[in-house]
Amino acid sequence: MEVTRERAWETLTTYTKSEALLRHALAVEASMGWYARHFGEDEELWRTVALLHDFDYEIHPTLDQHPQQGAPILREEGYPEEVIEAVLSHAEHLAMPRDTLLKRTLFACDELSGFVHACGLVRPTGLDGLEPKSVKKKLKQPSFAAGVHRDEVYAGAEGLGIELDDHIRNVVEAMQPIAGELGLRTAETAEAS
Repeated sequence: MEVTRERAWETLTTYTKSEALLRHALAVEASMGWYARHFGEDEELWRTVALLHDFDYEIHPTLDQHPQQGAPILREEGYPEEVIEAVLSHAEHLAMPRDTLLKRTLFACDELSGFVHACGLVRPTGLDGLEPKSVKKKLKQPSFAAGVHRDEVYAGAEGLGIELDDHIRNVVEAMQPIAGELGLRTAETAEAS
């Protein structure tokens, strides 16, 4: 089976109906696409992995199910082991080795993309002008986006060997072009209202 973004989107939307989860998948996909270009990797493969990383979360919402019970579905649909292993590796509780750049990048982009999205939701200009210092300030507020595992945000940047400020900048830049799809205001929509 050919690994394509289109096929991954089809799989994702078959199992995921929640707008919030679809937006999270798009945010992680944008970040993974940015890093694939940055590292000179296969962007289509990286975007596919990003879209699929939480594809089963609605049907398997607990740690004893997600993402491990999604793996057989992906195998049945014909996805290669490289994709399946990358999807499985993003789950901290499975303690799988993140022994490829693809796996380390997915882990690094998952929580931070969600957190940056949350930051954008509370700003009148969304992601426009969002600086690393603002994101780091919010990271220190446990009540803000409480579901985001801060330790995974820090460990993700470290695993990539990238300073957290630079990682935040990269993720913000990656997500800005799809801000509207993510339900975020942009400078243009802020001016119009």
